Order: sequence, then structure tokens, then C-alpha cells
Amino acid sequence: MSNLERGVGALKKFRSQVDAVLTDLEGGAGGAAKMGMERVTRASFGGNFQEADGFYEQYNRVHQALVLLSKNLSDQIEMLTIGVHAADVGYDNVEDEQRRRFHEIQARLDKEREEAEERKELAKSNDPAQPPKPGNDAKSGVF
Repeated sequence: MSNLERGVGALKKFRSQVDAVLTDLEGGAGGAAKMGMERVTRASFGGNFQEADGFYEQYNRVHQALVLLSKNLSDQIEMLTIGVHAADVGYDNVEDEQRRRFHEIQARLDKEREEAEERKELAKSNDPAQPPKPGNDAKSGVF
């Protein structure tokens, strides 16, 4: 039992360190609230030229990815906090609301991860720089 207590103590210490980092992050320019508020409009780039359109699209893509990353990091830390609490007090002593929240976050993060993998695979299959996959191609000699 003493090893578990030391382990839980170490997890609590880690949690307090992570909480401090998260507080700094959320209070700073990288926090989800500020990241969500920082918006650049297409008009910010002036005239109607293709490069500005492309830059604006990339800016929005990266901005959305950073907002999602910040939110997912917060959710993962919340899951870790609940897990540390469960290790400390025992799973049977964790409130139903915390259990529900843990599983809700886990399910959403799993779904987002699967969707990201699907988008990555789709992007690979649409990338002309990727070599053709073996298949029914008379030139490859594979039927």
C-alpha cells in the first residue's frame, strides 16, 4: 500500500505542476479563450489576389488547429486529474458526474482522433506526390 501512496503523491505533485502550467497557458496569449478571439478577416490582406486568398485559408486552418489543440489539452488534463483523484480515493468513491465526464471526454477525444486519421489517409490518397498503390494496373504487371 505504501507504494500506491507514494505513486498517488507523485501524481498529485505532477497534477499541481500541470495545473500551474495550464493556468499560465490559459491566462496568456496561448489560452483557448484568447486563441478563439484572435481572428483575421480576409479583408485584413487587402486586394483581390490569389496569394492573399491562399494565406488567409492557411491562417484559418492553423488557427482552428491551435484552438482545437488547446481545448484537447485542457480535456486531457481534466481526464488526468479525474484519474489521479480515482487513484487516490478509489474508483468506487468517485462521483458519478466525474465518471461520466471522464468517459464523455475520452469518447470525444477518441472520435476526434479517428476523424483526424481518416482525414490524413484521405489527404494521402489525394496527394499526387504519393506513389501509386499496387493493384489492377496493366503497367505494373499485377492483376
